[in-house]
Parts: sequence; C-alpha cells; structure tokens
Amino acid sequence: MRECAAPPFAADAPRVDDARWRAHDLLRVARLARVDNEPDWVREALVRAPWAVVRRAQAADGFVAVGIRGATRAQRFGTWLHHQDIEAICSPEDLLGVSPVDDRVALPAFAALAVLRASPSALDIYAWGPTGSAGFELATGTPTISASSDLDLLIRMPDRPAPAAIGALADLLARAAERAGTRVDAQVETPAGGVAFVELAARKPLVLVRASDNPRLVEDPWRTP
Repeated sequence: MRECAAPPFAADAPRVDDARWRAHDLLRVARLARVDNEPDWVREALVRAPWAVVRRAQAADGFVAVGIRGATRAQRFGTWLHHQDIEAICSPEDLLGVSPVDDRVALPAFAALAVLRASPSALDIYAWGPTGSAGFELATGTPTISASSDLDLLIRMPDRPAPAAIGALADLLARAAERAGTRVDAQVETPAGGVAFVELAARKPLVLVRASDNPRLVEDPWRTP
C-alpha cells in the first residue's frame, strides 16, 4: 500500500492471524472509522463501492488489515477494519460463478477469465479465482477494469505440486493470455504465504513469499517449519 493508517491498537498488543479473513478476500464495509491521514478520496470510494480488500498484515484481535481502492491505480489506502463493521465476505473462488455485465464481457481481462473457465483444465484440481480489478468489479458490480487491465488470479496450493502440474498451468495461463490479448498474473497461495506463479514456473532456487508478518526468500514454500 502506498499509504497506510496507523494501527488503532497498542503497538505491543498481541497480533493474530484470523483464519476467517484471507489475503485478497473482499469485505463489504458497514462502517469505517476515520483516521488522521485518510486521503480525501476514501469516503467517495466507499460510497461508490463499500468494499475493502484484505491485505497481508497481522492485526490485534478484533481487527483485520484492509486496503481501500480508489478510482485510479494511485489511489490505494491501507487501513484497519473492526470485525463488527464487516457485513459480508467474498473470496476469489466465490467469484467464478459471477459473470460481468454484457457490455463488459469482451474486455481482455474478462475474456481471459472466460477462457480459463470454459473447459476442464489444469486449474480444476485447485481452488482459484480472480483478484485485483477483475475480482473487485465482479464482487461489487462497479466498473473497475479497463481495456489495458491484466487478469489477476489467486490459486490455492496447500500441497506441493508436481513439476508437470506447474508446467501444465504455465501453458494454460499463457494460452488464455494470448487468446485474450492481455497478461495473466497469478499468485499461488502456499502454506508459507503468497508466491508469484512465474517464480515457481521458472524453478528459481529461492522464491519470494509474501506472508502476514514479513516477506522472505525461501527455498520451499511447502516445507513445514
């Protein structure tokens, strides 16, 4: 996040990872407390689409770290939402059954998503779904993507995949991107945290894992500590 609010809890308060909220989940906001450094655009954004995206940061009990999306890429604000102010939750995989409105279907990001959903594929053994602008638009009904938007995906991989499975996924994502004329950017959720799929496909000796406490380089994001 380009800007973040100060935590509304003591610096020494115990931090927790609440399994009810996972990175990239979308939360419908009933109320959001104002903070001193809140940008002017935040309230307008919540009127337009009262939703927040769960971000990777630990919070004290009763709170969840979220990001607010504005009308432009530069408008991103990290803040904290109290559990009592959450009306609904929508995960990326919940959005696979949601279609864009008719006049938005042909946008490249949605076209790539349609290719991936159209037939049995290497994705079928995983829980997965759209995130980023495409996911936000499907969840909120608010026009968010443009003709130049990539398709962002989350793929949940609790178990280590075989190299052949990674290769099949790489081929599938590349075909969808080529057919739609856009880029497909997938993040894999592992036991250690989120890893860019391109790093796994490249078989790098170390991959960057984004976790709720801190990002770190690891050899194997599926290895039990």
